[in-house]
Amino acid sequence: MRKALRWLLSLVVLIGTVGVGGASAGAATAAETGGHKDIKDRILAIPGMRLIEEKPVDGYRFFLLDYEQPVDHRNPRAGTFQQRISILHKSEDRPTVFFTSGYNLSEQPRRSEPTQVVDGNQVSLEYRYFTPSRPEPADWTKLDIWQAASDQHRVHRALKRIYRQNWVSTGGSKGGMTATYYRRFYPQDMDGTVAYVAPNNVRDKEDSAYDDFFADVSTPACRTRLADFQREALVRRDEMVARYEKEAQDNGYTFELVGSADRAYEVVVLDFVWAFWQYQMEARCGDVPSAETATTDEMYAFMDEIVGFASYADQGMTPYVPYYYQAGTELGQPDVRTPQLDDLLRYPGINVPRSFVPRDIPMRFDRHAMKDIDRWVRTQSSEMLFVNGENDPWGAEPFRVGRGSDDAHVYVAPGQNHGANIAKLQEKDRKAATAALLDWADVDAPEARPGARRLTAPDPQLDRPDPRERQLRP
Repeated sequence: MRKALRWLLSLVVLIGTVGVGGASAGAATAAETGGHKDIKDRILAIPGMRLIEEKPVDGYRFFLLDYEQPVDHRNPRAGTFQQRISILHKSEDRPTVFFTSGYNLSEQPRRSEPTQVVDGNQVSLEYRYFTPSRPEPADWTKLDIWQAASDQHRVHRALKRIYRQNWVSTGGSKGGMTATYYRRFYPQDMDGTVAYVAPNNVRDKEDSAYDDFFADVSTPACRTRLADFQREALVRRDEMVARYEKEAQDNGYTFELVGSADRAYEVVVLDFVWAFWQYQMEARCGDVPSAETATTDEMYAFMDEIVGFASYADQGMTPYVPYYYQAGTELGQPDVRTPQLDDLLRYPGINVPRSFVPRDIPMRFDRHAMKDIDRWVRTQSSEMLFVNGENDPWGAEPFRVGRGSDDAHVYVAPGQNHGANIAKLQEKDRKAATAALLDWADVDAPEARPGARRLTAPDPQLDRPDPRERQLRP
């Protein structure tokens, strides 16, 4: 009954909504959406949809597309831009997973974990203002979580006429945040949501949860080894920066955004411990070079492996200006205390979003945005699944469900980091999470594969992680 009611409400929204230029975003004719046309032709019959490329992939068809979107969904006639999407097509009879990383779109076919579990189609969306999905000129006031959710809503509305089975939204880190915000603003679009390692920075100026995380994670010996290395990296600053400047010169790196190699280096050091726990396992504590005996070359190489010096040059930072803009206007960014380093810092307060956004782009923080999301998740959300890693610093302030939420769940993968997923949960939790996902997608495991388990066999090509996902941003 619940699913039938949600479908009825979605149908009302579908019928009553008007797209860019006054035409319905899904206004293909009945003949065009009949079963006699090729799926590519049916997709391209959607007004505003343009094919960039079709790529071969076993068992699927993969389309890379542009879709015309309003710059301002509150005023659709104020201009449009082209937003990239991809469709990994399995069958119109299968459920559809709506994926976003919260950043750029991968141009290669990949299956998110929910897509693997439900054996479905996957629609992936590039987040607005990440190039090339950016209006020209860019009105940065139109980069906010509601406008981005409205992008997803409009894509769903357009494709629902073709993919009529259940839809589940998903994403990891900022993508998990994005999937959650989408459900908050358009709760009837999706039949379920799986949000992986999604931070919930409710109060931007109150970050004690992160300080508590770093004070308790792992063992005292491991924490001390990391802290000693981090401090020694600042003690040897001049030697390390000289190497950084040489690397920059050799590779054509510049530092106009952050100001200089020395300033960028300070941010690298400040991010080191966070980066270690975000992507390394506890077993690697023994690999941290000794602050007392390591050579500067060894320290530089390890710092580069864990944090990545190139990421802090203009060439690494500029593509992520949209993220830092949102961190400084709505999402917030944790500010971790570093009393063990403060006497060695040259640029106190540098590690904030404003440092990484060009000064000609104004920023004003909305302190109500995340409180609204948090309140909705706790009191009104339904069919939501949050998966976090026990040793992931981004999970220090997680989403929580409350009495007002319905069929909503939070699971923690023991010992895992920012790569936590359903498969890494304890067996009881894994089965419960998988069963919920299969229920939301309205699919059952075949008799040959009974129980709460994925409906597809692993595919080393389609199921490989996107290497761009290993970044220090959420």
